[in-house]
Amino acid sequence: MSKELYQDKYRVASARLLGYDYGQSGAYFVTICTAKRAPYFGRVVVPGDNWDAALVEPTLIGQRVLAGWQQIPQFMPFVALDAFVLMPDHLHGLLLFDKAEVAGPPSTPQNKFGPQRDNLAALIRGFKAGVSSFARAQNLSFGWQSSFYDRVVRSGDELARIQQYILANPSRWKGEQDNSEGIFR
Repeated sequence: MSKELYQDKYRVASARLLGYDYGQSGAYFVTICTAKRAPYFGRVVVPGDNWDAALVEPTLIGQRVLAGWQQIPQFMPFVALDAFVLMPDHLHGLLLFDKAEVAGPPSTPQNKFGPQRDNLAALIRGFKAGVSSFARAQNLSFGWQSSFYDRVVRSGDELARIQQYILANPSRWKGEQDNSEGIFR
């Protein structure tokens, strides 16, 4: 059996930064998509055909996503929210982890098997579960795409570029509607 196959199915290699501790302080850019890119979160509204002023009019699920995102620091107090945008079939957000540094010699971060908490994956898992639970309680059709995209932000310049990308996302919607490449829409 090939290393690319898992249970006779194609397995995509992890996009995570190898050896990086996703629970440490830092800035994380995330993109989370709906199942099959269905527009569960709302629709793009363009006031007076001015795409620079485009915004998303959220559905009931979209409203829950917005509320749930704002509640993240209540569940993980070391997380601060930065730029965020809700699109019809995905969201982009910047999360800033600020954990108290533990005194002592620096160690090499290592990913470990076992319970995962207080890290990016646990945050996204809880966020997705909260929205899914709401949708079930409201009897709404809804689903997430498995996993999520992340990028560890490595500089102030990169942070500024990502913030601009996130905030300008609705204005690019028309031109990228037919873009089936990747998740950056």
